[in-house]
Amino acid sequence: MAAEQQKEHVPGTLAMPAPTAWPFVTALGITLLCAGLVTHPAVSVVGLVLALRGAVGWFREVLPMEKPEFVRVRPVELRATPTKVSPRTVAHLTAGVAGHRVRIPAQTHPYSSGLKGGLAGGTAMAMVACAYGLVAYRSVWYPINLLAAAALPSLANADLAQLTAFNSTAFVMAVIIHGVMSLLVGLLFAVLLPMLPSRRTAFWSSLFSPLLWSALIWATLRLINPALDARIDWLWFIASQVAFGMTAGYVIHHTETVETMQTWPLAARAGIEAPGLLPGKGEDV
Repeated sequence: MAAEQQKEHVPGTLAMPAPTAWPFVTALGITLLCAGLVTHPAVSVVGLVLALRGAVGWFREVLPMEKPEFVRVRPVELRATPTKVSPRTVAHLTAGVAGHRVRIPAQTHPYSSGLKGGLAGGTAMAMVACAYGLVAYRSVWYPINLLAAAALPSLANADLAQLTAFNSTAFVMAVIIHGVMSLLVGLLFAVLLPMLPSRRTAFWSSLFSPLLWSALIWATLRLINPALDARIDWLWFIASQVAFGMTAGYVIHHTETVETMQTWPLAARAGIEAPGLLPGKGEDV
C-alpha cells in the first residue's frame, strides 16, 4: 500500500491527511445515543449504530496506513519571500512600572464597600417594597411575608389576611434572605464596577443590570417562589430592583479604590521580601 502511495505521489505536491466525514457521523451517533436516554430507546439504537459505523469508518481512514491527499504547492519562484528582520527593537517594561499590569482593573473597590453598598441598596429596595404593601394592601408585612414564603411552606398557600398580618417567623426569614442576597449582590457590584471604563458606563450599568436580573427572575420565579409569582406586581418589583442597583452603585462608586498587585513583580506578589523591586518599597530596610 505504501508503494502505491509512492506511485501516486506527483512531484510538486504535498501529502496531507485526506478529509473525512466519519468523525461527524460518530459525533451524531453519540448525540443520538445520549438523547435516547430521555426520549425513546429507538433513538439510542440508531445512535449506537451510527456511532459504531462512524468509528469503524474513521479507523479505516487512518489504519493501518493514513490515507493522504496530495495538494499542489507553488513553485519556489512564486512563493512569498522571507520576511526581513527589522534592526529596531522593542522597549520592554521593567517590573513595577506604573501601567504595567496583567489584567484589569489596576485599582478596585475594597470588599467592605460592596458590603456597605449591599446594605444601602437592600434598605432602598425594602423601602420601595414596603411602600408597595402600604399602597396596595395597607400593610408593610405583605411583601415581607411573600418573600418569606420561598422558605416557609406554611405561607405558600396563605390567604390575603395571613399575608397582611405580622408573622415573627416570616419576618426573621425575610430579613435573612433579603440581607444575604443584598450583601452578595453588593460584593458583585464592588468587583464589576471598577472594570467599567467610565462613570457614565457605571451609572447605566447600575440602572440596566437590575432590569436584566428582573427578567431572569421573571423566567424562574414560579419555580423558586410560587406564592410570590402568583401575587407579584412586576412594576413595583422592577422599581425596587432599580432602587437597589442605583443606591448600591452610588455608594460603591463613591468609595476610595485600592491598588491591586497587578503592577507588582512576581516576587512581591508571592510575598517574598525583595527590596528595590517596587518604588517606595525597601528603601528603609
